[in-house]
Amino acid sequence: MAKKSMIQREKKRERLVAKYGKKRDEIKKALKSVTSYKDRLDLYAKLEKLPRNSFPSRLRNRCWLTGRTRGYYRQFGLSRHVLREMAHQCLLPGVVKSSW
Repeated sequence: MAKKSMIQREKKRERLVAKYGKKRDEIKKALKSVTSYKDRLDLYAKLEKLPRNSFPSRLRNRCWLTGRTRGYYRQFGLSRHVLREMAHQCLLPGVVKSSW
């Protein structure tokens, strides 16, 4: 289980990404259309003034049950440990243990 502080930090990042997403998109759209070098620098300065944690690249996929970041399966939103346990308990429809 991940530390609760790390899980809360990740949730805070998700909120910030949602909050500043529209503003970031507007600035990036303006960057594509600007021709003046000075205007471009001003827009980059505006982009840099946004909080660091509001950048989508800082988000990390986490298991919704344990908060584990590694061994994450996007299709289920679970880590490999939890996925295996839930599959054995038949809690995931359509998932079968493979054998060959």
